[in-house]
Amino acid sequence: MTGQPQHEVTGLLQAWRSGDRAALDQLMPLVYAELHRLAHFYLARERPGNILQTSALVNESYLRLIDASRVDWRDRAHFFAVAARIMRQVLMQNARWRHAGKRGGSAVRVEFNESFLPAPERDEDLIALDDALIGLARTDPREAQVVELRFFGGLSEEETAHVLGVSDRTVRREWDHAKVWLLRELKHGARA
Repeated sequence: MTGQPQHEVTGLLQAWRSGDRAALDQLMPLVYAELHRLAHFYLARERPGNILQTSALVNESYLRLIDASRVDWRDRAHFFAVAARIMRQVLMQNARWRHAGKRGGSAVRVEFNESFLPAPERDEDLIALDDALIGLARTDPREAQVVELRFFGGLSEEETAHVLGVSDRTVRREWDHAKVWLLRELKHGARA
């Protein structure tokens, strides 16, 4: 992760955790660009014309991060790991909402140009991946964290190892194993 020195962000996170609202005001400009990069990374996998834009994902995640002020922030990498998890939750809620709407779950019907709507197949793929990741978390919680940090958070092996307190080699091994496990689950789910 690029950006401000880790100790500056860590100090502001700890001050914010202690109740200093001014620390949050100082923190957000320092981390906004990285949050925007993470959101762009997520949304780059979406169909062009997706109604959820990068800034909207950052803003929704920011609002949820403010509610996470009771988190015992360890450092900058931990902050971005939590931000990645929150962005994943926002995307999953959005995909499930759109998927439910496709099944008649929305109360208001509005006509849109179909080119502006995300592909239903993409929502189903995201939901299937999220379901598989939840299954992986039951089997091996740390492997699920590795996937979340690497795939959804965009963290490097080194940053993931730092957040989880393990070696780079452990992250590499668990990342490889988790990818195989998830692929098998996704293929199995596609056949069902």
